[in-house]
Amino acid sequence: MAQQVYTLLVQVGRSEGDGLPEGATGAGLLVYAAGADEAEAVRETVAILKQAELAPLDVTGYGTLAEREAEGEEIGDEDRDLMARALAENAVIVAQMQPFFDGETVSDADEE
Repeated sequence: MAQQVYTLLVQVGRSEGDGLPEGATGAGLLVYAAGADEAEAVRETVAILKQAELAPLDVTGYGTLAEREAEGEEIGDEDRDLMARALAENAVIVAQMQPFFDGETVSDADEE
C-alpha cells in the first residue's frame, strides 16, 4: 500500500522535559504524518512524541489531503508543502502547537 499523509490532532499532557511553557497543562498539536494507513500514522506519531518527552493523551484523525478536500476544506500552500515534506521524508511533521492553560482542551481551543 502506498504511503499517504494523514492530518492528526494530538492532545498531550505534561511530562518532565516536554518543553511546554511554564504553567501550561498540556497542548494540542496539528500533525501531518506519513503512513500506509491512518493507524500506522497514529502509531508512528505517538512513538515519536513519546521520544520527544511529550505525553500523548488523545489522537483524532482528519484523513488524507484528498479526503479533506472532498469534505470541502480549503488547504493552504504552507500546509500542502508540509504534507509533501512528510510524504517525501516518510516523517511526522508538527505543523502547529497550541499550549493549554488552566484545564483548556482541544475542544476549548476550537471555540476561540
